[in-house]
Amino acid sequence: MTFHSRAPKNQTGTFPDDRGSKKGLDITNYVPAFLTFLANKLSSGASAVYRRRFGIGITDWRIMALLAIEPWIPAGRICEVIGLDKAAVSRSVRDMAALGLVETQVQECDQRRQFIALTRNGIEMHDSIVDIALERERVLLAEFSEDERRLLVSLLARMHARIPIVNAGGEADETE
Repeated sequence: MTFHSRAPKNQTGTFPDDRGSKKGLDITNYVPAFLTFLANKLSSGASAVYRRRFGIGITDWRIMALLAIEPWIPAGRICEVIGLDKAAVSRSVRDMAALGLVETQVQECDQRRQFIALTRNGIEMHDSIVDIALERERVLLAEFSEDERRLLVSLLARMHARIPIVNAGGEADETE
């Protein structure tokens, strides 16, 4: 991954002054930046495909993917697993309900919490999108051996497990 400055130059062809920081990150080796760039590009590409072919965006797809394996869960569970905020989940669920892709129900013992599941139409759409998602993954990882793929998933899972520590300030007892 390479980066080049796109800043405007003055008439002499040089930059007017040095605005870069001496503490600038080497974003070609800074893992959070790399992961963010990769995730953003994958998400925007998937969203474009899913919107064009199915009329839903990446947030809708992520929720559908979770509901396909965990039906009848509350919005809080979706937020916890996927890492989305409640407002985004609420909007997406509302929009997908209007499209007939999900339905919500409340339990008699707790009228405040809505439980969400895919409808039959939602399951059909999910199953169509899964094929595209798996093909995108296959192309993305085409140059990886099966061992490398397993290692990558293992490393990402270990990183994911540390997110609560990082988000709590990054300080943890390393002897745990």
